[in-house]
Amino acid sequence: MKDVDVVIIGAGSAGLSAAKVLRSAGLSFNVLEAMDRIGGRAWTSNRHFGVPFDIGCAWLHAADRNPYFSEAQAAGWTMHHHDMNIDHLYYRNRKASEAEEAAVKAADAAMAALLENHSDMDDRLGALLAKGRSSRAAATFCGPMDFGADEDEISIADFRNAADLDPNYFTREGYGALVARFGADVPVELATPVTRIDWDGAGVACLTDRGTLRASAAIVTASPGVLAFEEIVFSPALPDSHMAAFFDLPMGMLTKLPVEIRGSRLGLNAFDDLLVERTARHDIYFLGFPFDLDLMVGFVGGDFAWELSAAGEAAGIDFATDRLCEIFGNDTRRHVGRAMMTNWGAERYVRGAYAAARPGRSGARAALMQPVGERIFFAGEHLAGPLIQTCGGARLSGEAVARQVVAQLAA
Repeated sequence: MKDVDVVIIGAGSAGLSAAKVLRSAGLSFNVLEAMDRIGGRAWTSNRHFGVPFDIGCAWLHAADRNPYFSEAQAAGWTMHHHDMNIDHLYYRNRKASEAEEAAVKAADAAMAALLENHSDMDDRLGALLAKGRSSRAAATFCGPMDFGADEDEISIADFRNAADLDPNYFTREGYGALVARFGADVPVELATPVTRIDWDGAGVACLTDRGTLRASAAIVTASPGVLAFEEIVFSPALPDSHMAAFFDLPMGMLTKLPVEIRGSRLGLNAFDDLLVERTARHDIYFLGFPFDLDLMVGFVGGDFAWELSAAGEAAGIDFATDRLCEIFGNDTRRHVGRAMMTNWGAERYVRGAYAAARPGRSGARAALMQPVGERIFFAGEHLAGPLIQTCGGARLSGEAVARQVVAQLAA
């Protein structure tokens, strides 16, 4: 491999955007991607349902600050604003009363006030929700369905630092396809995992099974889950602050369970939201028939999503289908067609959905934003400031870090 100014590890949103900044600055670079495609956790596939379906991220969060939104508009893609309100709430198979729905909204408002005024030493979001007597539904939405973790595993400080992501949009053509379109002109070495980074010399040497690539600096966009598993060995070892940060930013899980429903709309409108609250956090949220497609897209998050990952796709599909039949009747089963389950936890080069700081460890993000030896830099959704856990935030993180690298090499 030919030596370059900068090596970028990972061709997801952060890596692709970093490459474009380096190219504009006139620096040479090489992007090394472990998987056989670009986009990372942004991945649109037609394989399962014959229409674009986002296996990974789907919501274009914070559209007023998300550079992908204006690009989707310019390309003439089909967009839909999603208000994220719960249209239908069920407790097991019982539809919630108006009073129960009002209680959820009141709990949401109470939680916002508690977050704003929180000064307690207890940094567990679960403790705050208990203090505010939050409804289960409100806790489910802000925890497993939002942060990808149960509320007792979420740092209040980390949760509070995350921005309100409205306005949120969907695109029929697929968010993953949008990211692939953005990165189509970036040269990437696919199926080339980096196994080791040596940085004891003047620059860095990145080892792969295709050879060693040397550069003045490296931008590492691998997820904290991958780095915690030491898929990439650093020599010398990274500072304790950085190693601890990998473990203090564990990957949360949000799993999709799309089920094809043919010949019926179950009395729902396109994009209706349906939340089913069940025992022991076995809750599921459905996005109903997006863009009037024949799909009920189920979501499970947090610990239960990890449980389903271990149980396997057949168990996950049965769970989602059974919930629909409980609510809409067993006749629903004859309308069920194809189905699948995403499983990002089993993807070796991702190992989860997105990072959520442990209680008391929200400072891990700031620690990981510090370059090592003025030559190893980290970027990604886990380092995206107020837009953490978003694809747009990952892109902005990659751009910011690349500008930092440009300035460093020019000094």
